[in-house]
Amino acid sequence: MSEFLLEMTGVSKSFPGVRALDDVSLALRPGKIHALMGENGAGKSTLMKCMFGIYDMDEGEILIEGESVRIRNPHDAINHGLAMVHQELQPILDRSIAENIFVGRYPKLIPGVIDHKKMNRDTDTLLQGLGLDLKATAIMRTLSVSHMQLVEIAKAVSFGARVIILDEPTSSLTEHEVEILFSIIRKLAKEGCAIVYISHKMEEILKIADEVTIMRDGQCVGTWPAEELTTGFIISKMVGRELTNIYPPKNNTPGEVVLSIEDFTSTKSRSFRGCSFSLRRGEILGVAGLVGAQRTEFMEGIFGLRSKVSGTVEYKGRRLTINRPKDAIESGIALLTEDRRGSGIFSVLSVEDNVSVASLKKYADFGIVLNHKRITQLVNENVNKLSIKTPSNKTLIKSLSGGNQQKVIVSRWLANNPDVFILDEPTRGIDVGAKYEIYAIIADLAAQGKSVIMISSELPELIGMADRIMVMCDGRITGFVEGEDINQEKIMALATSFEDHDLLEAN
Repeated sequence: MSEFLLEMTGVSKSFPGVRALDDVSLALRPGKIHALMGENGAGKSTLMKCMFGIYDMDEGEILIEGESVRIRNPHDAINHGLAMVHQELQPILDRSIAENIFVGRYPKLIPGVIDHKKMNRDTDTLLQGLGLDLKATAIMRTLSVSHMQLVEIAKAVSFGARVIILDEPTSSLTEHEVEILFSIIRKLAKEGCAIVYISHKMEEILKIADEVTIMRDGQCVGTWPAEELTTGFIISKMVGRELTNIYPPKNNTPGEVVLSIEDFTSTKSRSFRGCSFSLRRGEILGVAGLVGAQRTEFMEGIFGLRSKVSGTVEYKGRRLTINRPKDAIESGIALLTEDRRGSGIFSVLSVEDNVSVASLKKYADFGIVLNHKRITQLVNENVNKLSIKTPSNKTLIKSLSGGNQQKVIVSRWLANNPDVFILDEPTRGIDVGAKYEIYAIIADLAAQGKSVIMISSELPELIGMADRIMVMCDGRITGFVEGEDINQEKIMALATSFEDHDLLEAN
């Protein structure tokens, strides 16, 4: 009997123009949490998709308990005791939690008739057993992204899998939800499951993992016991060099006010209300708050994606009417959305199309015929500037890693040359090397006199990058911190000030 529950040996995989995996091996022990780390494009997700049968391996072998198996598709993987929770969620939004968990395997009263009572009962039992305060009958569309993530994890558990792959499982979770997830993971490991945990968050890896495998450029750098590792060691192995500074130096000097938002109130009662702030030229304004603070909703309201009952936008001294995103874009405002897959990329289009789509008017001769030569030049400049890893500009964006997809979206707005950038979780699901590149772009924009609003759930990121931080709680702005007052304690105090809105605003 093998000491490993699952082994992958000599795995190689190529796509047109790129060798994604080159002779990679991975061994998972039962009862152990095995972290898989590496920069975006290192091959982590490709390796897991080969394990789960989404991709066919060009070379290599998979062994389960020492016996060679052929996994041709996800159905085979599930039958062999594997389950995978993907980084990019694809829930059936207009169906219930129970229907999402049991899709394709509904319990039946008789052939062709679903036993909804049993399905809902089993789902409630599953959710309660995992410590999740959710109801089986809740419709997925009404859930937050973080709750959708937890439902996907519950779905993986419901298969009774012995190997569970979690790809960036905490990217949308609060600290409390992360602790719930960790307790679930430890419980599963204690029961003999092997957990593959993919994450870029160093502190999480060192807290939850038993073993760590690091990949770089499609190859396995090595595997170590987690207790022997440090953050510096992990980073050096991931990027092949030492990163002495997490955040780039900033050379911006905030100037006059360019954007004033007054009394923004949503049409929904449990959303943003009475929100006002100003933004200066060359300023990086951080936006902090816990899940449910309505940060994203407020910014989408400014951009014309959310309806409001009141609120004015004054931009460079003139009143703007923004009823839809087109109005915001034409006024020089850009929005990088929180949900990269759902509302960021055009997955069926190429890298070139995704970069140029917001600025096509600039590249239409006589306003009619697109000048493809100039578009190609624009895309080449941006791909090189942001170090986007892609086989070619004609490659479909959906085949790129998450981090490279994010950089393509940033390039889209850079190509449009707006004066105000609203960046919602700009580094979510991005590795430490790519994060630095995004930070450097943000710092450079501010140094050029562009104004940046940066929403982030990672307080160290806001503290490291922002000139001033606006804090929200329960749909209200609870205060601002800047200069020496920027620290986690003061931000968290404002982020949890449910009862002190009027007092804080008065001050």
